[in-house]
Amino acid sequence: MAAAKVSVPGLYAAAVDTSDYSAFSNMSEEELLQVAIELSLAEAKPTTWQNRYTRSHTQPPPAQYPSVQRPQDLLPPADPPADPPANPPVNLSANPPSEAECKKIDRNVHSHYFSKDKNKVIAWTRQNGHLRVTVEPIKNLDPLISAIWNGDAKALRKIVHKNSKKLTEANKEGWIPLHECAYYGHVGCLKVLFEAKPETINSRTLRNQTPLLLAVGRKHLACAQYLLENGADPNLANNEWETPLYRACERGFEEAVGLLLRFGATVNKSNAQSASPLHEAVINKNLQVCKLLLQSGAKMMAKNIYGIDPLFTAAQCGTPEVLNFLIMKGADVNTQANDGASALFEASKNGHYEVVEILLSRRADANKSNKAGLLPIHIAAKNGHDGIVNILMPKTSKAKIRHCGISPLHLAAERNRDDVLETLINAGMDVNFILSDDWSTMYEDRRSTALYCAVVNSNIEAASMLLEAGANPNLDIFNPLLVAVRKCCFQMVKLLVEHGANVNATLPTHPTTFPAALIFCTEYMPMLKYMMDNGCDALSCFKCDYGCKTHPSLKPQRNGREGLYYIGLERSEEVIQFCELVSNPKTSLWVGPIIDVLLDYVGNVKLCSRLTEHLNGYSEWANIKEKSMPPRSLMHLCRIKIRQQIGIQRLRSIKTSLPLPKRLLYFLRHKREHFDDIL
Repeated sequence: MAAAKVSVPGLYAAAVDTSDYSAFSNMSEEELLQVAIELSLAEAKPTTWQNRYTRSHTQPPPAQYPSVQRPQDLLPPADPPADPPANPPVNLSANPPSEAECKKIDRNVHSHYFSKDKNKVIAWTRQNGHLRVTVEPIKNLDPLISAIWNGDAKALRKIVHKNSKKLTEANKEGWIPLHECAYYGHVGCLKVLFEAKPETINSRTLRNQTPLLLAVGRKHLACAQYLLENGADPNLANNEWETPLYRACERGFEEAVGLLLRFGATVNKSNAQSASPLHEAVINKNLQVCKLLLQSGAKMMAKNIYGIDPLFTAAQCGTPEVLNFLIMKGADVNTQANDGASALFEASKNGHYEVVEILLSRRADANKSNKAGLLPIHIAAKNGHDGIVNILMPKTSKAKIRHCGISPLHLAAERNRDDVLETLINAGMDVNFILSDDWSTMYEDRRSTALYCAVVNSNIEAASMLLEAGANPNLDIFNPLLVAVRKCCFQMVKLLVEHGANVNATLPTHPTTFPAALIFCTEYMPMLKYMMDNGCDALSCFKCDYGCKTHPSLKPQRNGREGLYYIGLERSEEVIQFCELVSNPKTSLWVGPIIDVLLDYVGNVKLCSRLTEHLNGYSEWANIKEKSMPPRSLMHLCRIKIRQQIGIQRLRSIKTSLPLPKRLLYFLRHKREHFDDIL
């Protein structure tokens, strides 16, 4: 028998303390299995090993481990592997089963191998999430199991001669010895059992697996051939409706495919999901098997329950050779799945550049959208496949993109695909494309432009590319500048302001008497000053309906300041005044410095009773209150007037448009730190 062997380092048994489970947290599953086996060999008794990671540990599991082990992951597989699995499921429970609970090796075990010295057999099973490793001397093994596992036909013949009843006894999964011989690939043993009980050749397990299906699944060609030559039915399927031919295609077992077809296997019999053997051959990128199946009458247009045919599968998996062959045989290059996705869409989604090239060269329609309204160029942009976007662009109708209601620019900006964004901009894509209402309402903030997506992600490079290409920063319902201010992204704020963003933008759902940007920067003085320097309306902050009269008590904001950010919330009918905003407990400690900054950008104003009350609350703010008293200095009033006459936009470019002295320039731009030093 060609039993699987695993070299088990001896140092594990000495180095690992079984009571310290944290020692196993960084081990791979294969290493854990090796540790379990080594200690089992050392102790010569069944050993249960604990979970690769317990929730009590502070150290997270390695990245390769799944974060959650689902109950179905703990069930035994349909075809248990004979070789040690690379990643066997291991569960560390605090209460391993007792020695009494651990049974000896019996026919219910399929996962096993022999020790180096051939004196012991190591078997493991999974029960209730535990990995149970059992070690047993060869001499104590059941003779029937020993003969089957070792492929000892002579010993098996003696057992059959003495007690033929054992040949029809099934284990808990419904396997009789004939199933096991086919599974392990021992033709000699298979012959012995068949000669003794020929009527069992098509016997079924509890999962309806026949010996032929098991032999094909394990790629045992000699066993499969013997069974077929002796009357095995090649069209009996298991519980998932998988026939031996389907399984051979699934496993890429080319020799078995030809053999089964010669013995009358039905070529178009599909599984429970309506996938045919041809589907599986395409998935395995096996051109020769595809040719065999088509020569035997396989239906090239057969679709599974998702509406996917073999050509779509070839595009999905990225197999150019098979794709070309199917197209040559007449497959439809514009085939679509149930969700409307075309083969070109799927290839673009998965980044299969060569497949996309082939489909386009065979006149695949780049303007077929899926049911969600997306074109191949949309999904390529979304997934960052720059090269595919580049070759799709000339084939994609801009009118069709407009009809879709969303631009690839939006998806590229939303996913931070800067290379794709640059490609689309250079190709002339409209940087001011507005999302349709259907798409916009999918977002809570009712975004409209690609620029907004870039600002939300704080992607300076993407926003810069869009603005340089002519993106208008004032098209969204909720101005992107307000997003940047709220995120305290100073670099983004400066970029937007320099490209004409409206510093006095308002919130449609939460009306205020002052610029909405001030809602988000009252606790960040540098941002507040920058907004004032660039034309934010400071005078509106001092307008109050109550003036010197007593103000009504403040109503608590149900959603707080954060609620003001979302456009999708129910519209507020109450207009918020600036004195109400700064009376928020979190902001009230900053009222003095805030008013101090605002006073630099207004002329003679009168503080309302609430603002005056705030200034009276701290003796350190007495000078600020005095500063607000009229009249203001003539120099200050002149600065305000000049700024109004020149305009903020011209003032920003004053170095080139107006030949003013540096001293005056700094004065107009409120750069006090330079004003006193310049002569």
